Amino acid sequence: MSEKLSASTTRTNVLVLSQVLDQAVQDSRIVSNPWDGLDLPKLEHKDRRYLSFEQVDLLAEAAGNNSVLVYVLAYCGLRFGEAAALTIADVNLERRLRIHRSATVVNSKIVVSSPKANQARDVPLPRFLADLLEERIEGKAPADLLFPDPRGGHMRVGNVRRRWCDAAVKESGVPEGLTLHELRHTAASLAITVGANIKTLQRMLGHASAALTLDRYGHLFDDDLGMVADQLDKLARPGGS
Repeated sequence: MSEKLSASTTRTNVLVLSQVLDQAVQDSRIVSNPWDGLDLPKLEHKDRRYLSFEQVDLLAEAAGNNSVLVYVLAYCGLRFGEAAALTIADVNLERRLRIHRSATVVNSKIVVSSPKANQARDVPLPRFLADLLEERIEGKAPADLLFPDPRGGHMRVGNVRRRWCDAAVKESGVPEGLTLHELRHTAASLAITVGANIKTLQRMLGHASAALTLDRYGHLFDDDLGMVADQLDKLARPGGS
């Protein structure tokens, strides 16, 4: 597996098989788990990239007719498959998107299922984005896809990159090689910038736990430490209030 699969996929597969073997030990079918202590490939750490508000605008402008999708990914934090599965009925113009499905490619076919970790959720929409979506959904049926493929079916991330995303990234001047998934990281960063706490961010992103959110994005809160120290200093001094 380590020769053909990524480190992340290999580790996941080994974990699942190891759990099966642990159960076999408990059932007295084998004496011990032969995979205990197995050396696993190390995960490569990649620094996450976050766009600024201005860079999101540049990318959306370069995306042309696909600008609304860019804004939804960058401001709502959806996974690409979740955006691909959105229907008109999932849009509440009172500034909410209902996320309860995800469209992913399995064996070259689109499979629509629950979101990752079965975390259905509502995510807020900035007013400007709700206005853009209102124009987009006008005259469409509730079951219609919000962001259909040009042929009418669900979007596939590979096709999107080839058709317009890679060109838009290059034209806009945002970091080279930026992927649509990185807009999810951008959404987290921008939400923290305007004051979102860990629990709010967890619900927005659909993470299974706040611990997972903190592990991935906790470093973005570091700037708050200076503010905390200043406030503690102010209150600790004689006459502080």
